[in-house]
Amino acid sequence: MAFTATSVSQKTALLDQHKEKHFTAGEVVRDIIIGVSDGLTVPFALAAGLSGANASSSIVLTAGIAEVAAGAISMGLGGYLAAKSEADHYAMELKREQDEIISVPDTEAAEVAEILAQYGIEPHEYAPVVNALRRKPQAWLDFMMKFELGLEKPDPRRALQSAFTIGIAYIIGGLVPLFPYMFIPVAMKAMVASIIVTLIALFIFGYAKGHFTGSKPIKSALQTALIGALASAAAYGMAKVVQG
Repeated sequence: MAFTATSVSQKTALLDQHKEKHFTAGEVVRDIIIGVSDGLTVPFALAAGLSGANASSSIVLTAGIAEVAAGAISMGLGGYLAAKSEADHYAMELKREQDEIISVPDTEAAEVAEILAQYGIEPHEYAPVVNALRRKPQAWLDFMMKFELGLEKPDPRRALQSAFTIGIAYIIGGLVPLFPYMFIPVAMKAMVASIIVTLIALFIFGYAKGHFTGSKPIKSALQTALIGALASAAAYGMAKVVQG
């Protein structure tokens, strides 16, 4: 059905009847995945390595907590800088597009026409769209940012939110493999419990990650658990080699 000015009410009615449900928390989930995955894996490998070096549970716990604190700060700072760089890049490109719309409007209009032509729209069909955008500078600018550059306007709170989310997720993940060392004084026994607890946590986390990212949950769970197991085994083996 072709929409015209007289069919606006009909279009509204159709949209009201069809409510699409899309997952819109992708950036938050990405930050949680980054924080928890590293939090589960790095302290897990560290604890296994120290246990392999015959360190006591108290030493493993102290070193593990120190690593979790340092890792959370480092990962959070990395998330902040990444989001801040993205926002700075958007602002720079926005300014450049604003200047070009003012200084070379015909060229920018030709770029709009080229973009629409890539979707198979004929010149007589996209000409009214181009002219309409030229009469609305803000809409024109938004169009160029999204369709020419592929950039979405970042949330101004994104940098701090990313830092906080990644840091907290890292702490939560990092405390899981260290938990047994709080109650079991013999490091080797604590390591066995840590392996069991962490592999279960990795499996559950991998399943949830697969569910939210659209991949196969079971496959994601097995892959995540396997990566964690390999990391801890490598750290334990290296500690044994260095020790003796």
